[in-house]
Amino acid sequence: MTVADAIRQAAERLSATSDTARLDAELLMAHSLGVSRSRMLVTLMREDEPPAFGGLVERRAAYEPVAYITGVQEFCGLEFRVTPDTLIPRGDSETIVEAALEVAPAARRVLDMGTGTGALLLAFLNEAPDASGVGMDASPAATAVARKNAERLGLSPRTRFLTSSWLDDGWSQDLGQFDLILCNPPYVEQDAALEPDVRDYEPASALFAGEEGLDDYRAIIPQLGKLILAGGAAVLEIGANQAEQVSAIASESGFESELRRDLAGRPRALILR
Repeated sequence: MTVADAIRQAAERLSATSDTARLDAELLMAHSLGVSRSRMLVTLMREDEPPAFGGLVERRAAYEPVAYITGVQEFCGLEFRVTPDTLIPRGDSETIVEAALEVAPAARRVLDMGTGTGALLLAFLNEAPDASGVGMDASPAATAVARKNAERLGLSPRTRFLTSSWLDDGWSQDLGQFDLILCNPPYVEQDAALEPDVRDYEPASALFAGEEGLDDYRAIIPQLGKLILAGGAAVLEIGANQAEQVSAIASESGFESELRRDLAGRPRALILR
């Protein structure tokens, strides 16, 4: 079977479990061939199907995310390594980076709370050559992934990654202050209905935050005042229905909030000053 035929057959197989079946099939095939998707589409569609492709398709048919199968995910035009220890960076979260570049383009010190793959911090630093940053995560495995991504992107000299939790006493004692704080905390309601590829594969500790999905905001926001330099800002990712509640939590801690929406028009980022 040719690559083109195998992709077509795989897309049919995946149509029951994925809204992006054709794209998934192409990404898995490119990964099997060890080439970029664009090169595959232009030059390799008449080649023979590689032996490993069928097994990858079956993994995706069982709802395993493509990014975990291939080990990579694009974000803000950069390629990030991902593992099941980290959330998969999503296009919606690019809104956080865009808002940060808008409100703090001259930031020199940046803190990324719950860094995961390091995507938010590293994408910002890639656009802000005079900035340096600290990424923290409660998961040692996640900070290891972020550190490797910084190395791959040539940003290690401007980054430091720490295993630390904002729920621990004294976690920020030696960090100093920052011009900009980025944070994509857990914000999913405990009983929320999630798609199987999220519920069964992505780390629950990075998803769920109590009955209302607000527990981590209540822990984080009151601590931000001592971390932000005068004139600085924090940019937090929020769930599509959480703008009012998170803004209220921020107001109680003396912050003014400004909302930014993602490309689909959904509330996605709150800028706190």
